[in-house]
Amino acid sequence: MARKHIVVLTGAGMSAESGISTFRDSGGLWEQYRVEDVASIDGYVRNPELVINFYNERRRQLLSVKPCLGHVLVAELERHFDVTVVTQNVDDLHERAGSTDIIHLHGELMKATSTLSPNDPSQIVTLAPQQDISIGDRAADGSQLRPFIVWFGEAVPEIERAADEVMRADILVVIGTSLNVYPAAGLVNFAARDCPIFLIDPKPVAWHTDHPFRHIMKGAGEGMKELTAMLTNTDTAAQG
Repeated sequence: MARKHIVVLTGAGMSAESGISTFRDSGGLWEQYRVEDVASIDGYVRNPELVINFYNERRRQLLSVKPCLGHVLVAELERHFDVTVVTQNVDDLHERAGSTDIIHLHGELMKATSTLSPNDPSQIVTLAPQQDISIGDRAADGSQLRPFIVWFGEAVPEIERAADEVMRADILVVIGTSLNVYPAAGLVNFAARDCPIFLIDPKPVAWHTDHPFRHIMKGAGEGMKELTAMLTNTDTAAQG
């Protein structure tokens, strides 16, 4: 029989276990920066140097951390299932953990692109380790090189592809996201009615759908340990 298709939707809580600063938690980035200044297209237009330097800092931080147990266990699901990761995170920790099919809804921190045409594949470049973006750096079309990040106020070009994956999912796993940021939060509504949904988060989460789900109230690593045991030892296993 065909292998089951698992879609794993991950948010900031996954990368937080690797030491990546989040915006929302106590001591997080929102206490140091206003989101409208560093994570919106309007903020970039007002002060591109501030925004570019903010993401240079985030990139340097990323180089100092490693995938957490949750990242590793998500990658290891590929031994038993066809797995698509849909992540709201801009880091490359899923890639570094070994996941092979990843949709980045909000862009990729290790890439840069054109200010004029940010979603044109011909303008997107991968940055070298330790490489910063500076004012005056140019994309192939001659415009200022900017972070390849989907900011507030911009369209999310990968959302339709992500929705298609969720619609085809046999199992949906949601890890470390408050499901408050749209359109990503609406992805759970694309799951088939008979698709089991597992939510891994140590905190209560406001669930904006009537789709039944199982809440594993643990962090990403411990929650994935429990879920992996459940999926690989019951009739939801790959050949079941």
